[in-house]
Amino acid sequence: MSKYWSPAINQLTPYVPGEQPKVDNLIKLNTNENPYPPSPKVAEAINNYPKDRLRLYCDPDATALKQSLADHFQLNYQNIFVGNGSDEVLALAFMAFFRQDKPLLLPETTYSFYDVYCNLYDIDYRQIPLTEQFEIDFSAYEQANGGIIFANPNAPTGRLTPLETIEALLQKNTESLVIVDEAYIDFGGTSAVELTRRYDNVLIIQTFSKSRSLAGLRIGFALGHEDLIAGLERVKNSFNSYPLDSIAIAGAVAALEDIEYFEKTTQKIIECREWSSHALEQLGFEVIPSKTNFVFTRHRSLSGAELMQYLRHNNLLVRHFSKPGIDNFLRITIGTFAEMNSLIETLKQHPNI
Repeated sequence: MSKYWSPAINQLTPYVPGEQPKVDNLIKLNTNENPYPPSPKVAEAINNYPKDRLRLYCDPDATALKQSLADHFQLNYQNIFVGNGSDEVLALAFMAFFRQDKPLLLPETTYSFYDVYCNLYDIDYRQIPLTEQFEIDFSAYEQANGGIIFANPNAPTGRLTPLETIEALLQKNTESLVIVDEAYIDFGGTSAVELTRRYDNVLIIQTFSKSRSLAGLRIGFALGHEDLIAGLERVKNSFNSYPLDSIAIAGAVAALEDIEYFEKTTQKIIECREWSSHALEQLGFEVIPSKTNFVFTRHRSLSGAELMQYLRHNNLLVRHFSKPGIDNFLRITIGTFAEMNSLIETLKQHPNI
């Protein structure tokens, strides 16, 4: 604590990202990174980028990327917003839309950055418990609100909410914005982007970090009605007019264009997820059905904290959350088949498994 801090900063509890280890020989299954490299076309685009142009400011509108996204999703250019990772896009959206007189509604167990943003921007919010099956129950959201946000598939549970359920929510919740955070949608779900063509109060947020292996370039985007995009642009241009650098823009366009590579790598992750889920169940684990690049799982007799330490001792990093209700669960990123086989073989050696 510093005497120079603003009073509100003293009350903040920042988001804690997954560990990025500084030692070698670890199998890293703790931050939902893609185990495969980006498309070769990304490397080509970055290597061929004219280095002398780096002395110039990047395009503040990221025009090339916005147009590529518009073409990809069959939307208009005015329906696209881009930012420095989906976390920044989310932060700008919270500032633009959720500082209302009524509380923001969000799941009690979800991406933990949401309540961090609420506290940062002094947003009143209400957390709604998941069902016993870790599903989002939208009947509990039928109350006065200043907005609704949820991840689909949800994190850290991996559960997918069907598209028709989201549309039913929009048909009932007509007076506030609904944000659908689709960071993991490419691993088995159907994007709600089509709903943006029929409803003006839904915003879809996605990222290049997961399915396109570009976590290190920090590229996120939002899709929605042009009035929503205009609100995001207004906040962005009051904060940072140049959120995406020129290399990131070039890399993102190349990644988006290589559909064949994208489909091949996501399918490999989906197949490995299903194999890993079955293997864990054979060892006595309960695995929540996942449509992400991770599984949320607990052993029927061993604690999550104990298992995390056991795996770390054996050079395997996984994510453990101490939050009540999920403190016996581990979130395990899906790596390559070789990495997941190492996980399973290591678990088999535990004396109580």
